[in-house]
Amino acid sequence: MEELDNKGFYVDSCIYINLWRKEEGKDKKRLWEIAEQFFSRHEQDRIYYSGFILKELQFVLKADEFKKCRLAIIARLNFRRLFLSNSEMANARKIESEINYEISFYDIIHMLLAKQANAILITRDRKLIKIAARYFVNAKLPEEAL
Repeated sequence: MEELDNKGFYVDSCIYINLWRKEEGKDKKRLWEIAEQFFSRHEQDRIYYSGFILKELQFVLKADEFKKCRLAIIARLNFRRLFLSNSEMANARKIESEINYEISFYDIIHMLLAKQANAILITRDRKLIKIAARYFVNAKLPEEAL
């Protein structure tokens, strides 16, 4: 495995859900433990998030659960919020068409924000990892970044 430099990580919403919902994979792999190990291993590294991550979490979590979890993200000193520029938004629409809508618009945004921060995109979405590589975005499963 290649050495991970300390440029930071943009963590997809699925990783937070794995952790907070104590999710297991189809093979009974404890995804939440991997997410917990990832965050523990990188507690001194920069972790990026965006309003798009928060919006996705808000769709999935109950209101009280979201409020608690949102605070767990925004209150951490090593977490930094990223914002998408208008040109990046236009580029996301262009990419969406180029890839024939294979992944969600939000996933494209996550990919572009990770690129903006020169960060590694951490996700469980293998299709996103594959498409990210086409656009020169370093994307990995959380266990690949331990």
